[in-house]
Amino acid sequence: MMSVRHSTRDRQMRQRIAQEAARLIVSEGIRDYLVAKRKAAVRLGAPDTQNLPRNIEVEAELAAYQRLFLEQEQPLHLQALRMAAAEAMRFFERYDARLTGSVLSGTASEHSDINLHLFAESPEEITLFLMESQVPFEESQRRLRLNQDDYEIYPAIRFLAGEMQIEAVIFPLNGLRQAPRSPLDGKPMSRASLRRVEELLYEMDVTA
Repeated sequence: MMSVRHSTRDRQMRQRIAQEAARLIVSEGIRDYLVAKRKAAVRLGAPDTQNLPRNIEVEAELAAYQRLFLEQEQPLHLQALRMAAAEAMRFFERYDARLTGSVLSGTASEHSDINLHLFAESPEEITLFLMESQVPFEESQRRLRLNQDDYEIYPAIRFLAGEMQIEAVIFPLNGLRQAPRSPLDGKPMSRASLRRVEELLYEMDVTA
């Protein structure tokens, strides 16, 4: 049986790794939480540890780090990202655009992308729309988890809106009914409509 001292030491190491991973995400722009956790473990002298924190623990430390060290600049940058997201969602209004990821949750940093979900009969419909609108873009793919062990690969596009990087994953029309699982906690991803994003922006203005 694990001793109390050993258990406490493990919890402390998990927290230290989560804190260092959060710092690396902000300072170095690391977007992959697993990469950040492994790099943090190396920095803390525990490269072979199997006691890595969960993504949701890193997310909590990231929010705490931003409140402590980026109290002024982070909300301003988040507001700019949400304004750019709202503009992009208006552009994609016919495709039921939804905002997700760190710009929605509020932990976005200066290195964060704006993550959108779009819904169309075919990916070609959206790429043709972009070409007709003369918007340069790159095509890619995203592997997302739908259920416990069920993964699906979806087409995605990446483009710039001013200086903001936007990634939009393209789902079939019925994809609006079931959100993929969040890599943070395994629950369905939070998705926000344009109306909700506008409400968030209004709330930020009111509390500023």
